Amino acid sequence: MHDDDKDSMMNEMDGRSGRGDRRMGGGRRPAFRKKVCRFCTQDTSPDYKNPDLLRRYITERGKILPARITGCCAKHQRAVTTEIKRARVLAYLPFEKK
Repeated sequence: MHDDDKDSMMNEMDGRSGRGDRRMGGGRRPAFRKKVCRFCTQDTSPDYKNPDLLRRYITERGKILPARITGCCAKHQRAVTTEIKRARVLAYLPFEKK
């Protein structure tokens, strides 16, 4: 048996086609612009006394958005989370919207 025959036989057993393991529509993702931390660029920090700013970092249901959505760096994402929780306890922000 030749190597090509072995490969095609193994691919048939694996359920793969002979063209490799490509997925349907295998184009590249479009380039996206990297999000930049607002707090780093403006040299500010999140504050629980500013609920209008913190509302940008929660969903309409009241959940805290992750850093990959908000674009915050890890340091400021932790600070945003802490300040949102403080604002909730002091009733500046709701725990849950119905």
